[in-house]
Amino acid sequence: MISTLVIIAITCIVSLFAFNDAALLRRLILWPPAVERQKEYYRLITYGLIHADGQHLLFNMMTLFFFGRAMEGFFSNELGPLGFAIFYVGGLVVSILPTFLKNRNNSNYHSLGASGAVSAVLFAFILIEPWAKILVFVVPMPAILYAILYVVYSVYMDRRGVGNINHSAHLWGAAYGVIFTAIMEPRVLPHFLNALTNQGAVQ
Repeated sequence: MISTLVIIAITCIVSLFAFNDAALLRRLILWPPAVERQKEYYRLITYGLIHADGQHLLFNMMTLFFFGRAMEGFFSNELGPLGFAIFYVGGLVVSILPTFLKNRNNSNYHSLGASGAVSAVLFAFILIEPWAKILVFVVPMPAILYAILYVVYSVYMDRRGVGNINHSAHLWGAAYGVIFTAIMEPRVLPHFLNALTNQGAVQ
């Protein structure tokens, strides 16, 4: 799980520096006009290295730690030693693109945090282990049930358009995680469907 630990370490270091350096945060955050007009495309990745506060950072990195270590071997076997890193960076870019396109000329919009890429990792795991038990606010539940609740909640909140959470990035990250994994290894989908219909056999 070297890639997972390296991603976590870099994200934590950059986020901690940015907590106390407003100029650094401004250089890294997704600000659509900077990408659209100044061609600062690096922001489509660096926004995932900074977070709003310690709680935001801790939640994302803990989730990445538990599910990243479960998935890193899978992507490494399919894509080589950097497979998981490639998948993760792709999650950062794909999950934020719809938001960027929607707000490309909105000078008041900013976005930060690794939640989209973390959602990609989580949903890739759910595709492979749908009945695995995961803790949600200390409540254990099957991963597939969490996935359903997560999607329903994110769609609802995204349509309401309230708060400062980019639910669109969560949804696109989840979709990317499923689609990328299924394309990379086509046997995943039959495995997923078989696991759903044979719950007892996989528990």
